[in-house]
Formats: sequence, C-alpha cells, structure tokens
Amino acid sequence: MTERKLKGNVPSKKKVVFPVQPELEGYMRQYNRVADLPVQYDDLLRYDSSVPLFDLAGNDTLWETVYFLGNHEQEIHDALTNIYALLKTDGDTEVTKHLSVARIDYCTFGNSKPFRVRIINRLNDNYDHFYVKRADASRVYGLELEYLLSPSNLRYLVDGATLIEEHVAGIPGDDFIKRGLETTTFNQTRIAKEFVKFNERCFVRLLGDMRSYNYVLDITPDIEGNQYRMRAIDFDQQSYEGWKSFYLPQYFKENNPIIFLGIKHMAPETVKQYQLEERSLIATRIMSYRQQVKDLFRVMVRDQISQPQKVDQLKKELQIHHRSEAFTKCRTMGDIVFTNLKLLLQKDFRQSIEL
Repeated sequence: MTERKLKGNVPSKKKVVFPVQPELEGYMRQYNRVADLPVQYDDLLRYDSSVPLFDLAGNDTLWETVYFLGNHEQEIHDALTNIYALLKTDGDTEVTKHLSVARIDYCTFGNSKPFRVRIINRLNDNYDHFYVKRADASRVYGLELEYLLSPSNLRYLVDGATLIEEHVAGIPGDDFIKRGLETTTFNQTRIAKEFVKFNERCFVRLLGDMRSYNYVLDITPDIEGNQYRMRAIDFDQQSYEGWKSFYLPQYFKENNPIIFLGIKHMAPETVKQYQLEERSLIATRIMSYRQQVKDLFRVMVRDQISQPQKVDQLKKELQIHHRSEAFTKCRTMGDIVFTNLKLLLQKDFRQSIEL
C-alpha cells in the first residue's frame, strides 16, 4: 500500500441535489423503504430558537440544538418518536411508551444540513440517534448500495423530499486517527488490513469523499486484540464526481497515518490478498441479493445523478485503470457503477450479472 495524496481533486463546492424520481421511488416502495412520515424535514426548519452545541471538552461542534415553542414542541416530539418506531420496529408504537426526544440538533454546514434526533429510553436512560435529511437521489443510491454490498446493513426511510437515516455507531475516523493508532503491532496490522478492505469497498461501488471524518470505526474486543470495521457515514458523494482517485480513500491526506501503518506492517502481496478477499465477499453479496441488485440498477442506469462532463471524465479514467473499453458506452453514473461491478465479477470470479 503506497502513500499518495489527492492533488487538485476536491469535491464540488456545492453538490447538486438530484430529486428522487418516480422509478427510484417505485423501487424503494417495492423493498419497503417508503413510509408515510408524521413530520417532514421542512417542518423541523420552523424551530423557534437555537443554541450552539459544545462537546465535553468545550469545543464548538458546529451543531446547534434547536427548540420549538409550547404545543408545537410536543407535536414534533411525538412525531419523531413515531418515526423512530417506524425505523426500528416497523411501526410498532408500543415501544414509544417509554421513549422521548431528549434533543434535536441541526448541522448548518455540508450538503445535507441534517437534523440529528436523540431518543432516550426513560426506563434506563439509554439513548439512540437518527437523522432527518433532505432526500437526494445520490444519497439514496449510496445507502442502498451500502445495504446490499457492505458487511453492515443500514436502515433508512423516504417520504417525498424527506430522508430518515439510522445512526451508525462508532468512533469518528478523525478522532480515532488522533487517539487510537498508538496500540499493539497486532492491532495496527488489523487497522491497516481493514483500511485496505474499506478502500476496496468504496472503489468497487464508487463511493467518494471518504476522508477520515466521513467514516467511523466499530471496534470489537477479540481474544488477543481488537477487530476493526470501518463504516461510511456520509453518502452524498455516491458516484457524483469525475475523478477516479476521489473514490479511493487511500488518496486523501487525512488518511495518511493509517496508510503509513500499512506501509510499515504489510507487504504488497498481503495487500493484494485482502483486496481479493473483499472483492470475493462483494461478489457473494451480489449473488445473495441478485434480484434486488438487478432491480436497483435497472433504475440507476437510467437516472441522472451527476453532470455529463463528470460522467465522461470518470469513464475515461476507469477505462485506463481497468485497461478495458467496457466503459465506452456508459451514459450515466449508474452505468459506470454497474460496469465496474460486472468487471469485478467477470475478471476475478468468472461470474456475470445482466439487467
């Protein structure tokens, strides 16, 4: 694993938001991703006041805690606990008896400008979170591909222009890099191994902008050390930009400390082994969800979720990378992602998938 930097390849200053088209909504309805929500994203924008949210060390998190007045606040809180039930228990409202909204936070930076809702169980003070965002087709495809192709399922719901996402638990990547890399050689090797696999997952399905603050680490204690899993938490840049390197986390300087661990502890042959292992797992997942994957790409290849110049640039760069003319006829980002997956299956595992 070699250390490289992403030179000049920065995301668009403001990503274009692509609405969810009827075909994509039909797919989501078929696979139970659509729900009638009792409150919409725009309803939460009508808050009455806000205060900055600070972390335990007194640092400004760039989130604001928002408040609603009087009866309006109770209505909003009741609606949000019902949404939590829809997300977690398929709408069984029995669970809401012991739940309440502890806090609603609003993030004013970034593309999605999400609301983060903290739900607390009054019986044991345990809490969970979920997010309310504007529905963007790029983000929906990113979430769906995460569900189908990654080791971790991620639940979400859509209603018109509103998207609900469950919280992904873990240590933010930038915090982990600051504090978690000083560990045993055994654990450092496992961290580097997981980064190779994460890098491969992102590239295969073309999920971009995986800087250290856009993923978390889920850590599980094991017999002689820890097991690590990197999980994406930002899906805005699903197959949107035109640079191939944008879809390889190894090219972001924010990830360099982990890259250095890989250089220190792993030979190139070992890196190749882990790449093939992850591709094999992705191929197995595709076979397990074969019909759903086909249904998704029937929609995605016809959808416009990027700009023509970005599509042209990415397909040319991937043609060079794969030494293949397979991308020549691609007209959309969905075409490019599907072609990338087909090359993976045909080249490495002699499997194929057709629409």
